[in-house]
Amino acid sequence: MSDSFIETWNISKPARQSRGGVVTSQHRLASAAGARVLKDGGNAVDAAVTTALAIGALEPWMSGLGGGGVMLVYVAAEQRTYAVDFTMVAPAALEPGDYPLAAGADGDLFAWPAVAGDHNVSGPLSFAVPGVVAGMESALERFGTLSFADAIAPAVEHARQGMAIDWYASLKIASAAATLSRFDESARVYLPHGHVPCGEWGGAPPHIQLGNLHATLTRLQGAGPRDFYEGQIAQTLVADMHAVGGRVRADDLRNYSARISPVQPSDYRGHEIFAAPGLTAGPTLLDTLDRLQKRWSPGEMPDQQTYSAYAQSLTESYAHRLATLGDIDDQQAPACTTHLSVADKHGNVVALTQTLLSIFGSKVMLPASGLMWNNGIMWFDPRPGQPNSIAPGKRPLTNMCPTLLARSDGARFALGASGGRRIMPAVFQLASFLSDYGMGLEAAMHQGRIDYSAGATVSVDRSLPTDVLTALQREHKAVAATHGVYPALYACPNTAGVLADGSLEGAAFVMSPWAEVAVTEDF
Repeated sequence: MSDSFIETWNISKPARQSRGGVVTSQHRLASAAGARVLKDGGNAVDAAVTTALAIGALEPWMSGLGGGGVMLVYVAAEQRTYAVDFTMVAPAALEPGDYPLAAGADGDLFAWPAVAGDHNVSGPLSFAVPGVVAGMESALERFGTLSFADAIAPAVEHARQGMAIDWYASLKIASAAATLSRFDESARVYLPHGHVPCGEWGGAPPHIQLGNLHATLTRLQGAGPRDFYEGQIAQTLVADMHAVGGRVRADDLRNYSARISPVQPSDYRGHEIFAAPGLTAGPTLLDTLDRLQKRWSPGEMPDQQTYSAYAQSLTESYAHRLATLGDIDDQQAPACTTHLSVADKHGNVVALTQTLLSIFGSKVMLPASGLMWNNGIMWFDPRPGQPNSIAPGKRPLTNMCPTLLARSDGARFALGASGGRRIMPAVFQLASFLSDYGMGLEAAMHQGRIDYSAGATVSVDRSLPTDVLTALQREHKAVAATHGVYPALYACPNTAGVLADGSLEGAAFVMSPWAEVAVTEDF
């Protein structure tokens, strides 16, 4: 079935420039919250944490306190880059026997072999231990100047106001309604009266309250971030877990900590790539770039040879990734999904990716706290005996790929995206556009991309010339597909950077009606 008429508009979204600071995220109000922090004298980490916390109350289907993530921070004063790892962890009480294989595939982001009852995809057995609160706390303590109470203040206010339900929010809720309806609090909040909420034609969008999220954020603002892991909020979460059948226990929360480590650069044709370390897509990104530079040299502009080289490098690196990487005792990954990017006037740059994993995560809202909980167990390979197999207390192999690129002309860019396995191919191509072709962010974000993410098919953006598709069809199973608002088939990147002359620039995901760059000059 052709998708050529799913969307018939042509959309562009210009980059924005600033001297004071830029914040790019999946929601304009979250970007604005971060830019205000920069305007008031905060640094890039302060702005990134504020934006990350705010977006959990604005775009709650992809991020929030019940999720995890990774942040890369370039500290200009030190001229060093660090990773803040706050990825999810399987609970210690997890039982691998709860995930017996069934016929078929799971039908979600990764096409794993199916598990009986989809226990790894949705519901309480898909819960992993979240890291967002610990990650934000650690980032502020190590690199920020803002208090946690101040950083979370915009999130508290947005949760108080409730989430606006425009057509895009209605679309997102509708896409998950069948599963949300299975869980009482999720259905009560997101499907009032049994229906997807929507506004009246020509009227202002209505607002819905996200359960008890406002009370939880208010408590966290006053009591501090450790309350989430060992205080009153933790007690509430554990009680909710017990009630719904989740495996996360008090010790899992108490023992969780974020990890901060320096990141060493990797060379790519004289440019420096700082990739997320460990069990992320960062090592695979470096592998793909290394394969690319060994087989191909760029011309003046991306052409069919460019995309053929991209496709071949991606197919090889993904095969290597899935065969070899996982969190097992005798093997470590090479050293060391909402994305936002920040650059400030001091030259600090942040790339931050956080996620609940699937849209609405596990689809379970915990009633006492109002938190949508992640389905982090879905990151694991459900087949036993694999490097990334399900096991208690284990970190999964994730697809997050926040990246910093230091171009040889002195420019420095924060890259990243949401979109499951589509993330790394998108970041890989953006890095090539910026480094191999010297593009600016606006041109790079509008340049058509392909996707290969471990399936059988190479997907080609229909905006690319037909000779690109023809060339790829000679070498792969390749199909053309529209890069639309929904589904977003080529990931959803958000970028920011410091240019060679010291000016700042940001560019938001083109096809999103919500993603936006905010600059300090707006305030």
